[in-house]
Amino acid sequence: MRVLLLTAPLLALSACDVEGGEPVTRTEIGSKSEQRVALRREASACEVVVFEAVPLTHCVADPAKHRIAMVLSDPNGARYHSLRTYGEALGKQAAVVAFAMNGGMFKDDGSPLGYYVEEGERLVELNREEGDGNFHLQPNGVFFGTDGKWEIRTSNNFLYNVSDRPKFGTQSGPMLVIDGELHPEFQDDGPSRSIRNGVGIDAEGKAHFVISEAAISFGQFARYFRDELKTPAALALDGGVSALWDPVTERLDDGAAIGPLIVVTKRDTAAP
Repeated sequence: MRVLLLTAPLLALSACDVEGGEPVTRTEIGSKSEQRVALRREASACEVVVFEAVPLTHCVADPAKHRIAMVLSDPNGARYHSLRTYGEALGKQAAVVAFAMNGGMFKDDGSPLGYYVEEGERLVELNREEGDGNFHLQPNGVFFGTDGKWEIRTSNNFLYNVSDRPKFGTQSGPMLVIDGELHPEFQDDGPSRSIRNGVGIDAEGKAHFVISEAAISFGQFARYFRDELKTPAALALDGGVSALWDPVTERLDDGAAIGPLIVVTKRDTAAP
């Protein structure tokens, strides 16, 4: 399955290392009334919630209903750099998209900073280097999956226990929840606050994607996954430039350039 994206100015290094920030601009893809009417007959996979006074948008991917794929570039190798560009490239095939979100640290050219697999092809190996920034706040982790089985593991756990290459995979950091416990470096509500997005896997194998609508600390964000969503494992995906596309509600975040995209599509429609 291959999904598409947008051409925008490139961001220097990892977007997740940008603190603070306001919610990104929201735009629309086209104005095709027939497509809008069809989408409005569906229920969105996303809902707005409030946790400890911070508004969040929570989207659920169900293995029985959805597929997940990573997307970085168009067929000619040009980076999408935005959800808007990707959606415009899909055209009518955008109807298969349940929702999409950016996910994974990236370099100034938009390429993944860590492990990245798309359609079973590994484009970047696991990154175990030390350094500054959120990606290197150990342990970081890998979100990956094949045929409806989705997992999140710390990078070391992934290295030593996963031998088969997954269909998709993206490395990011830091981990938010590890074996039901918060990341050991997090304060309850520390000073590092940003618009953030992340993903967690629950006991039923569903993937819970969350994006904050206001700046939030890592500790508070992680508590939402642990206490409200009951996800034993959760991973921060990005920050500062976090973005969501929900076709049903016509939400399309469009701001600074982003890197890898996580695209959730419907199983009952043909993949693009």
